Amino acid sequence: MSAAQTDDTALLHVDLVVLGGGSGGLAAAFRAAEHGRRVALVEPGALGGTCVNVGCVPKKAMWLAADLGARIAQAAQLGFALPAEGHVGFDWPKFITDRQRYIHGIHDSYRKRLDRDGIVVLPARGRLAGPGRVECDDGTCLAAPHIVLATGSSPQRPDVPGAEMGAVSDDFFAWCGAPSRVALIGGGYIAIELAGMLQALGSQVDVHVRDQRLLRQADAEIVEQLQENYRQQGVNLVFGYALEALRRGDDGRLRLQAADGSVSEVYDQVLFATGRRPNTGDIGLDTVGITPDANGDIPVDAWQATPAPGVYAVGDICGCGPALTPVAIAAARRLCDRLFGDKPDAKLDADNVPSVVFSHPPLAMVGLTEADARARHGDDVHIYRTNFRPMREALAESNQRSLFKLVCVGAERRVVGLHLLGDAADEILQGFAVALKRGITLDDLHDTIAIHPTSAEEVVLLR
Repeated sequence: MSAAQTDDTALLHVDLVVLGGGSGGLAAAFRAAEHGRRVALVEPGALGGTCVNVGCVPKKAMWLAADLGARIAQAAQLGFALPAEGHVGFDWPKFITDRQRYIHGIHDSYRKRLDRDGIVVLPARGRLAGPGRVECDDGTCLAAPHIVLATGSSPQRPDVPGAEMGAVSDDFFAWCGAPSRVALIGGGYIAIELAGMLQALGSQVDVHVRDQRLLRQADAEIVEQLQENYRQQGVNLVFGYALEALRRGDDGRLRLQAADGSVSEVYDQVLFATGRRPNTGDIGLDTVGITPDANGDIPVDAWQATPAPGVYAVGDICGCGPALTPVAIAAARRLCDRLFGDKPDAKLDADNVPSVVFSHPPLAMVGLTEADARARHGDDVHIYRTNFRPMREALAESNQRSLFKLVCVGAERRVVGLHLLGDAADEILQGFAVALKRGITLDDLHDTIAIHPTSAEEVVLLR
């Protein structure tokens, strides 16, 4: 460090420095400012991080477009007149314009709030430079008793020859149309979401999965129904697949080479959904004595504190709790309430976090799967389920089915897990997640009058 940098008068002194302007970083900055603290936010890219720019927000926009397209096609089966050619075109570039306009609106709202709260925003790349110090690549040097690391994660390609020729989820959001044929590599939620969207928007999608099923973290019975729904939609699922290499032919199209030597048919695009890695490689962790684990995650305790005094981490870089935007936001807010808001017990509660996979239809879950519940409680587990066709699917004579599943424990039938696959499952689950968090029982559900006719009523009618 130069003499100028060590000179205390050359430092910008604040109460909190936040590295990263994604969901977790912004939440920390805003909450600290609410408590009257002076905050500096260091972010070299677009505000909002992955979620707003190449994740949750544009993903949900594309999901809505795909869902609307499916409903338009279904409308013809229910008596609505479509154009004579029987096809409704989708102007993908126009939709991207609308999608990005919406995202720019989010950026504007962030900037206005940052200005209103007096938060210093540095559009630079920052790194730790010793205890209580942060250096930026624009030459700015910061000093603060508290530093929050919230630099997020990035999609990873597998370590196979030719992997650089494949795309990752970030690249998907720059596409201006649906490729004719797409291979997706991976069986997690990103692969499932992209597969459903692309298939609905006009691609022929093949999903290649190393495991023998999709979504290892989800309930197996729910996943089995999701897989059947995807097959009905035309998605080809290939399980037990080990990718050896990616090859490009003379025509510019791509082929997959498997570990057994077999070579696939040609694809216009190959999309890797093979995991994400924390952005912790060049943020100066060594200058404060922090050693990330083999996955790149920063070790933190239950209070988001790293081994370095005054340095904290939230979100995808610390591997505590599910890697979800609301989890990062909750962790950041509670951390700043504890540091600056006179709430010494404030910390993230990562139990029973609800989540949704935006498949077609969506899969929503909270609490224990049946397998997890049986591992913990043995024969004390009670399962209630219903497999049905929602009214619209039945009217259109579609084979798409919903499956709702309740996992209960003990003689009182305390609800410890709820798993929903079906139309509007994403909207249905939030209220039930609150109830599960409060310790409801099967009798509590039965005592609640159903809203009829809805899919949601099936939850309170399960027996």
